[in-house]
Amino acid sequence: MTKIAFVTGASSGIGYATALELARQGYHIIATGRRLERLEQLTAQITNVPVHTLTFDVRDKEAVQQAVDSLPAEWRQIDVLVNNAGNAHGLSSIQEGDIADWDAMIDINVKGLLYVSHAVLPLMLPYKKGHIVNIGSIAGKEVYPNGNVYCASKFAVDALSKAMRLDLVQEGIKVSEVNPGLVETEFSEVRFKGDSERAASVYQGYQALQAQDIAELIGFIVSRPAHVNLAEVLVLPTAQASATIVKKNL
Repeated sequence: MTKIAFVTGASSGIGYATALELARQGYHIIATGRRLERLEQLTAQITNVPVHTLTFDVRDKEAVQQAVDSLPAEWRQIDVLVNNAGNAHGLSSIQEGDIADWDAMIDINVKGLLYVSHAVLPLMLPYKKGHIVNIGSIAGKEVYPNGNVYCASKFAVDALSKAMRLDLVQEGIKVSEVNPGLVETEFSEVRFKGDSERAASVYQGYQALQAQDIAELIGFIVSRPAHVNLAEVLVLPTAQASATIVKKNL
């Protein structure tokens, strides 16, 4: 039986790795992101199952809805939604923060998750089954200095995941939340606005998690039997004990 997974932010990092992992499990993949060329690279790597790409920015609610509405009939019974798209912008105190950065984090991390979920849920609800996996963060469990609005956005993801689970339990739809610690992706380069040296320093002196680690965890979560839901998972590199405590060998 065909299974379909809809993955946001599939053009890089955790989303890219998750699309590959779920394709390995046999899911037909709807890969979404802003960068078409990256989605084309992903499609070229997946040779065992069909891939359908959608190019949009999760901040744009009209674009999100139009993209989902454009799905052909054979792609409309979605089994898994991975709300992965998200970003951090800047690392500043609240008094020195850039309002444009705040808007970007709230619009992508919170409103984007809501827009995509709102558009995709009507494709799950008639079948009384499905699985939504929201990618949160350790930053949604504990606040750290200068993390203010990013942490707030991920606390919102945590709250929304819990609320979605309550609202959807009667509909037979599972809701899970994966909260990674330090994962070596483009995350820090985006946060530090292209300062690759500063971004690289975040991952020096210890073994950070890799995108594949999170993808394999997501693959495990969605492969559990129908009566099992891994509701929340906090996953850290061995060297990390909290949002701010990391053992580095420098």
